[in-house]
Amino acid sequence: MDKDKNKFSPGPASSFAGKQSDNGVTIAAVAYDTEALASTAFGKMNPYQHGVLPVLVVIQNDSKKAIKLERMEVQYIAADRDKIEPTSPREVPRLRAPKRPNMHGTPLPGMGGRNKNPLGGAEIEGRAFAAKMLPPGESAYGFFYFQTGHRGGAKLYLKGMEEAASGKELYYFEIPLDAH
Repeated sequence: MDKDKNKFSPGPASSFAGKQSDNGVTIAAVAYDTEALASTAFGKMNPYQHGVLPVLVVIQNDSKKAIKLERMEVQYIAADRDKIEPTSPREVPRLRAPKRPNMHGTPLPGMGGRNKNPLGGAEIEGRAFAAKMLPPGESAYGFFYFQTGHRGGAKLYLKGMEEAASGKELYYFEIPLDAH
């Protein structure tokens, strides 16, 4: 069995179109709003088809100081300036997508087969952003999940990162999210 079959590696933050740098820290973000993008990270599961927009965040620390990420706040800002907080990866499988009509040919409950939770895969939590500290020269990546549709003009807003030694907060980051 191939151990790297489920390996997901997005590459360095500097390689992305949607990125911002400040004081040696580069943050990139990409909305995974297409089948092709979703398949690279989630296999056959596409969270966006079920009302959840995964946004990949890659943080590269090229500064000489460790960065604390435990108080980092992330918001999806829609083109109309609506601010959407991320949904916890543990909550994503509990979300209910819009109900589809019963196509099993029987009106009796429980007779049409079991509906598997489409958001119940281990990839949701396994691919979530989890880093709390970022040493110099290192990078971290993962997904934040938002209950929203995605259109051009949206941005990802990040704040609350600080230098570990001094506690000095880094400037906020606002990264444009192109619609694909």
